[in-house]
Amino acid sequence: MQLLVYAIAYPVLWLFSNLPMRILFVFSDLVFYLLYYVLGYRRKVVRSNLKLAFPDKDTDELREIEKRSYRHFVDVFFEMIKSFTISEKEISKRLSITNPELLDPYYEKGQSVIFTSGHYANWEWVSFIVEKSLNYHMSVVYKKLKNKYFDNLMKKTRNKFGVQFVEKRNFYPEILKNKKEGVIQAYGFLSDQSPKLKTAKYWDTFLNVEVPVEIGPETIARKMNYPVFYFQTEQVKRGVYKSTFLLLEEEPKKSEPHSITKSYLKALEDQIRKKPEFYFWTHKRFKHMRKN
Repeated sequence: MQLLVYAIAYPVLWLFSNLPMRILFVFSDLVFYLLYYVLGYRRKVVRSNLKLAFPDKDTDELREIEKRSYRHFVDVFFEMIKSFTISEKEISKRLSITNPELLDPYYEKGQSVIFTSGHYANWEWVSFIVEKSLNYHMSVVYKKLKNKYFDNLMKKTRNKFGVQFVEKRNFYPEILKNKKEGVIQAYGFLSDQSPKLKTAKYWDTFLNVEVPVEIGPETIARKMNYPVFYFQTEQVKRGVYKSTFLLLEEEPKKSEPHSITKSYLKALEDQIRKKPEFYFWTHKRFKHMRKN
């Protein structure tokens, strides 16, 4: 069944992927209308998330954020499809890093680093520019897809610009292996995923709600003493993004417990509050919230 689904879907995705972005955005507008106005895809989830995150905003403001977020969500879907065939030349026009020189002193010292980010702007594309802009090679943790054929396709697509995507269970062993062998590497985490409730070890306030928080990046950073940066990505215009590195902690072993996680949450929350429409709201952000 997995192969059948892949065999039917892939040719269609490949044909769309070869279209220019301006044409894909026309399709994106059509799908947005269908998804939002006709199907109402996950609209209850989005409205619940926004109401909890922004209790001070009135209904009209929340609806406007809601519509803009759906438009962006569909854009990211088509940008992801474009990833299958996009060239290095085109991706270089659509992605940039404002301050790559910030990482140079750490690389020159032979020090590996950790990048944290969230499901904001285009989280699928941002890693593509790292290998071109930095001295570092980069590994990114990811969750394996259930369909093994689509999983292989996504890994091939994501890895074609040099970034290595590593399954979650293999990520820490790779970090240990690289450290033992003296490999200098950048490690990327999307750290706004909600951990399973039974494994949650730390709770904090995020967007006005107390939720369990993923502390894996901080735990690894403190063990390895790798500097931690927030990889802040913003949309410049439709289909074009810029990223900026923000230093969260230079010496994690000397930091207070959970201080790195708190700094990360603040950086992400500040970005979301500035332009909430670019966050990924269709996921149940607060499914494990602690109720007073």
